[in-house]
Amino acid sequence: MGLLDRIGRVIRANLGSLVSQAEDPEKILEQTVIDMQDDLIKLRQAVAQAIATQKRTERQYSQNESSAQEWYLRAQLALQKGDENLAREALSRRKSYQETATALKTQLDQQSGIVSQMKENMRVLENKLAEAKTKKDMYIARARSAKASQQINEMMGRMGNNNAYAAFERMEEKVLQLEAQSQAIAELTENTLEKKFAQLESGNDIDAELAAMKNRLASGSSPASLPSGSASSNATTNATTDSDLERLRSQIDDL
Repeated sequence: MGLLDRIGRVIRANLGSLVSQAEDPEKILEQTVIDMQDDLIKLRQAVAQAIATQKRTERQYSQNESSAQEWYLRAQLALQKGDENLAREALSRRKSYQETATALKTQLDQQSGIVSQMKENMRVLENKLAEAKTKKDMYIARARSAKASQQINEMMGRMGNNNAYAAFERMEEKVLQLEAQSQAIAELTENTLEKKFAQLESGNDIDAELAAMKNRLASGSSPASLPSGSASSNATTNATTDSDLERLRSQIDDL
């Protein structure tokens, strides 16, 4: 028996959890308002039927009261005419109508109390329905805001747990690295161009100087660095120059 009780409690707990998870506040509130509107319609119909019954009872009461009064007048007329038996019969009819009117009056008082209570209940339900409609709109708006906030928090949690945002940080570092490499290549290219132009400018100076030397040699003038002297001195100088040229060529080849 204890095992069955525990199984029953587990089943009820699981069912309660499933129902709680399946409840949508917006749908529940909408359905609650619809149910209250249906109840109000049914109550209004019941009130209308009770009022109709009360009106019918009022008419029956009035008719019996009128008939009782009419037979009382007839009894007086018969007694005035000296017909006591007829007067007694008229009074008997009057008594029957009076008894019916008395019963209808008791029933009418009860119906009046019931109708008054039903009208009061109807007003209370109308007020509750109006209040429920106002609260429904407010609670639905709050539920939607809470649901949107929950979705945003879940998205932020997934981004934090899956390191989704870390991918953007890695890509940012990648872009910065590519930009730095691009800037370094641009600087290297610029330095290379400057060196090339510097070499071209240096080569132009050498070419100009070489051309000037050729012109001086062609005109027969001596180099400015060579001193004037005899022919033997010139021969010795030429030999020394050739030796220096050979040594210069050898040094250039070794570079």
